[in-house]
Formats: sequence, structure tokens, C-alpha cells
Amino acid sequence: MYIEKEVHVLFENHDYPHPKRDISRNNLHANCENCFGLCCVALPFAASVDFAIDKDAGKPCSNLQSDFRCGIHKNLRQQGFKGCTVFECFGAGQKVSQITFEGVDWREGPETARKMFDVFPIMQQLHEMLWYLTEALTLKASRPIHRELSFALDETERLTQLSPDSLMELDVPSHRADVNVLLLRTSELVRTESRRQPKNSKKSRKIDRRGADLIGANLRGADLRGADLRGAYLIAADLRDADLRVADLIGADLRDADLRGADLTESIFLTQVQINSAKGDTRTKLPPLLSRPTHWSVFEQRTNKIT
Repeated sequence: MYIEKEVHVLFENHDYPHPKRDISRNNLHANCENCFGLCCVALPFAASVDFAIDKDAGKPCSNLQSDFRCGIHKNLRQQGFKGCTVFECFGAGQKVSQITFEGVDWREGPETARKMFDVFPIMQQLHEMLWYLTEALTLKASRPIHRELSFALDETERLTQLSPDSLMELDVPSHRADVNVLLLRTSELVRTESRRQPKNSKKSRKIDRRGADLIGANLRGADLRGADLRGAYLIAADLRDADLRVADLIGADLRDADLRGADLTESIFLTQVQINSAKGDTRTKLPPLLSRPTHWSVFEQRTNKIT
């Protein structure tokens, strides 16, 4: 309650303009053409089912070429780099490359390379928050808190413009906690409004599975409209033909979840990362701003042969 009160004061008692928002979120998608391959250098990974080799943070991946392109981009999954295909920086890569470090790459400025690598994951977190806040502002049910959401969005964007040194000193967990309170309120408003809709009144009910262990669960055809699935473990869960409209999926782990035929059209706080990590087909319905992963077609062809 104390945190919520503090956030309410922080994000409400401000007089500021309401600029027209870019609800397309185009700047919150990775633009590798304007990035210095930061995800291929800054981040570490270990040999596993997701990565074929070990790599330390700050060390360029062996597949990174001199032009910052991946040498095996078209065959990442076949070469054992599935983890690369599910990664999304939310546009942090180009922001750090072109704005924070003004277009000077880590090869040209080796004295600042380490700083660039340290700033990248911080920027990624801030851009992820921008994604959620922008989505929250597009939802009609969140109108009662649009003022607080707008300020939170503006403040988060301001933080992304800080200098490298200031970014590294930033208390990201504290800011994320403040933003999360607003996202929680948004979720409650949206899901409550959904349950009030006449079309949902017949089976209207509140489903709270926040943080639930649903690994491998059989949820085929389940009515999960308006469910709270924040942080739920849905790894390898069977969600075929499930109705996930208006479900809150922020932080839900959908790795290898079977979404064939599932309806996620109005789900909230779903990201491309989650979709990329799951399995689906042409019948899977996605929110308009998310794309159908190319590897889904391979999965669909394989399953069709089996069945």
C-alpha cells in the first residue's frame, strides 16, 4: 500500500502536456541495421539447448561478422542457436548505438566498449517498460489512470536519454517497481471491464493464476479470458485452442507452450519474445502488433506429418 501511494503521488501530481503517442511502437522493435551487434557481444550465454557454445559477456559471438551481421542468421535454429531467435531488445540496441554513444561503435572506441556493453541491458529494461506503458495507454479501460501512465512513460523515456555514466548509476529495480504498480492497476481495470461485458457475462469469473506453476499443464481449450497469468510458468503447457483474450500475460514463461489454435488477440502485455519462444500455427490468433514467427511454419509442417 505504501508503494502504491508513493507511485500515485509521483505520477499524478504533475502538470505536463499530453503529446500524441506513437502507438505503433515502431521504435520499440529491434532495428539491427542501426545497431552494433550489441546482443551478440554484450550478453553472455552458456552451451545448452538454446546455445551451441559458451560465450562470456563482452566477448563477440564467433558468428558475428565485421559488418555486425550474423553469419548464420538464416540457420540459427539448425545451428543450435535457438536462444538468439527468441531474443528481443525492444529497440535498445539502436538507441544505445546511435543515440547514447552517438554512432561510435565499440570497435572504433574500444576505451568505451565496456561501458557500452554495461549500458545495453539497462536500456533494454527501460525500453521493455516503454513497451508496456505505451500499450497500457492504448487500452480504453485504463483511462482513469492515463495521467499517471503518461507521466511514467515520459519519465521512462527521459531516463533512456541519460548519459552512459548516469544510466549505469540508475536504480532500475526501483523505477520498475513504480511502473509495475501502474501496470497492475491497468490490468485490474482492463480485466474487470472485460468481465462486465454482456458477451462475457454468462461465464464471467475471476481467474488468478499469477506466478502459478503450470509447466506441462493440459489447458487445451481452456477458457482463460481475463485470467491473471502474470509470471506464470507455462513452459511446454498445452494451450491448443485456449481462449486467452484479455488475459494478463506479462512475464509469463511460454517457452515451448503449444499455442496452436489459441486466441490471444486481446491479451495484454504480451511481447514478441514470448511468442517467439512458443509454438503455434496459422490458426493462432495474435495481437496486431506481434508477428507470427517464421519457425512456426516448420513446427506446423512437422506436426502435420506426425498426425
